[in-house]
Amino acid sequence: MTTTTTPAYQAHEEFQNRSRKLSEIRELGIDPYPPKYATTQKAAQIALDAEGKDVGHSDDAAVGNTPHHIVSGRLVLFRAMGKNAFAQIQDETGRIQIMFNRDLTQVEGLPPSEASLKFIEKKLDLGDLIGVEGHLFKTQKGELTIFAKKVTLLCKSLLPLPDKHAGLADKGIRYRKRWLDLITHSESLERFRNRSRILLSIRNYLEEREFEEVETPILQNIYGGAAAKPFTTHLNALDQNMFLRISLEIPLKKLIVGGMQKIYEIGKVFRNEGIDRTHNPEFTMLEAYAAGWDYNDMMDFVEGLFEAVALNLLGDTKVRVTHDASATVIDLKAPWKRLSMKEAILTYAHIDVDRMSDAEMRARLLKETHIDPKGVHGATRGALIAILFEEFAEPHLIQPHHIIDHPIETTPLCKPHRDPTLRKEGFVERFESFILGREMCNAYTELNDPELQRKLLEEQAEKRDKGDEEACPLDEEFIEAICQGMPPTGGVGVGIDRLVMLFTNAESIRDVLLFPLVRPEEG
Repeated sequence: MTTTTTPAYQAHEEFQNRSRKLSEIRELGIDPYPPKYATTQKAAQIALDAEGKDVGHSDDAAVGNTPHHIVSGRLVLFRAMGKNAFAQIQDETGRIQIMFNRDLTQVEGLPPSEASLKFIEKKLDLGDLIGVEGHLFKTQKGELTIFAKKVTLLCKSLLPLPDKHAGLADKGIRYRKRWLDLITHSESLERFRNRSRILLSIRNYLEEREFEEVETPILQNIYGGAAAKPFTTHLNALDQNMFLRISLEIPLKKLIVGGMQKIYEIGKVFRNEGIDRTHNPEFTMLEAYAAGWDYNDMMDFVEGLFEAVALNLLGDTKVRVTHDASATVIDLKAPWKRLSMKEAILTYAHIDVDRMSDAEMRARLLKETHIDPKGVHGATRGALIAILFEEFAEPHLIQPHHIIDHPIETTPLCKPHRDPTLRKEGFVERFESFILGREMCNAYTELNDPELQRKLLEEQAEKRDKGDEEACPLDEEFIEAICQGMPPTGGVGVGIDRLVMLFTNAESIRDVLLFPLVRPEEG
């Protein structure tokens, strides 16, 4: 027999009072949870339509000579004033004032023997959802108000809203109980509405460039496409372990082999890693691949994408954000600054790696950083260059930068550089784009040489066998696909959550995820 525990809130006086009112409402024959209610306008649109117009006074509204509206929302303010009572209801666009009148306001379903205004005062609570039909007017103070002729209870709430003065300050509660955050903080609601607008802008940009949206599996037999530890699960039907994908890359490249020319996917990926201001183990990626392109084409593509989102969302390529406690203007207008990884280290850290031995680089890192010495002592020259970049140059990349030409050690999936000198030194045609010192995207001229691909993936598998949890296993099916022939291809991955952080001036990735991962005790 299943046993359940009684939640603590049921012992609260407020819950018990509201539950009693709910029972009394039902006894009156009113359905406190009707199935449907159709409205004509939202609060913000009503205000916009009435701007600068003489909509009439309360006497005009009382006789029905002013604009008629049917609205709905959450009751967030209420005050009784004799024969009238004033309230505010809140929908997803804002608030509007409502006036209830002792003589002319009727409650839907209330028996004629009952007084409507008394019912509203005694049986409704802040947080209840109501529908209001009536006529618009302006009070003597000029406040736009609906004279309520008919009121319909849409949902009786049993728990109160957070205290209007104390608010909902606890971040843990705001993240875990996002519905309360959205009700009480209009800026949070607007941030997530902007997230939806950003995703629509991205899809429109890709569609205009003839990219096709596809979907690939989240559950995979083998994982790859990034350096990350996966989440594992078990598929009972086949009695085998499975992995949540850490990247979208591998199946998308198989589709390029299959003849699809321009494709993209926007989807969740999962990496069993730490949680901090810019990392959540579950996050959203855009990955796009175009046959015939290289990483130079992808740089132009990324610049155009960020420009398009900025213009659609803000009407400008300049984004105003808060960085290190001060206001900063980020200009996304193309072209962005392009530096090789070695040039970035020289420019921002004044370190010329071409004049340094491996031992000198190791000594500099061990002396001036707090990274794990084990990773430094065992690092190859290319890996040391990458670490120097991350430690000394990356924090300076505030305005948009493309950092190009990375050491081959940073990825097993990228084409060696076409420049013979850089190829010989072990550099690949990869770029990462940075804004505010954060990586925003990662792109390659994709590796399509099956022999080199096998060699690099075998090296990854060997690292994994030696204990590197972020190295990927050998994916024979992917190598087989490359053996069928993959055309020259450019590919890019863009972190959607970090992009939304930029455009909504969010401090943490948790602020742009509707339900981020939090510890159970938070909230």
